[in-house]
Amino acid sequence: MLNNIGLPGLLLIAVVVLVLFGRGKVSSLMGEVGKGISSFKKGVKEGSEDVDSAGRELTDDMKRDEAKRDEKLRDVTPHSVPEDKNRV
Repeated sequence: MLNNIGLPGLLLIAVVVLVLFGRGKVSSLMGEVGKGISSFKKGVKEGSEDVDSAGRELTDDMKRDEAKRDEKLRDVTPHSVPEDKNRV
């Protein structure tokens, strides 16, 4: 249904909207749309910053946990193994 609306159709719709609502109402509506877009972009940016900071905190926590685990582990590798003469 809306696939074949061309430039003339869009211009006609714009003129009808302008006549019905008036220039002031349309400009204030467009201003509100602009503010909404700006707010959306700001929210997306803050959200990505929050995700990045949470990822850094998680990575730091994992490194800290790994360091604690490494402290608890003890080396059980024999450093000097006496040679057993009975081995074949």
